[in-house]
Amino acid sequence: MFKDLDPILHSQLRLAIMSLLIGVQEAEFTFLKEKTGATAGNLSVQVQKLKEAGYIEVVKQFKDNYPQTLCKITAKGIDAFAQYVEDLKGYLGRA
Repeated sequence: MFKDLDPILHSQLRLAIMSLLIGVQEAEFTFLKEKTGATAGNLSVQVQKLKEAGYIEVVKQFKDNYPQTLCKITAKGIDAFAQYVEDLKGYLGRA
């Protein structure tokens, strides 16, 4: 039996965001935008969905008088990502 994949992570852009954050723990919005190639608007929507799921924390602050948005992966996000990878391996292992 195939497990249901997490619908929050089963989106290309949200999965890309989480994959980046797994490696760096936290990143600026501009870094995520550059690495994913997403528009600011689309990235913002997907970041909000991850935040609402509790997978990331979003911190808005000022750095050198400029607004800065940091995205940090949470423990819940790390667990969800690890489970998603394991569930996906279950699909690949049945091929």
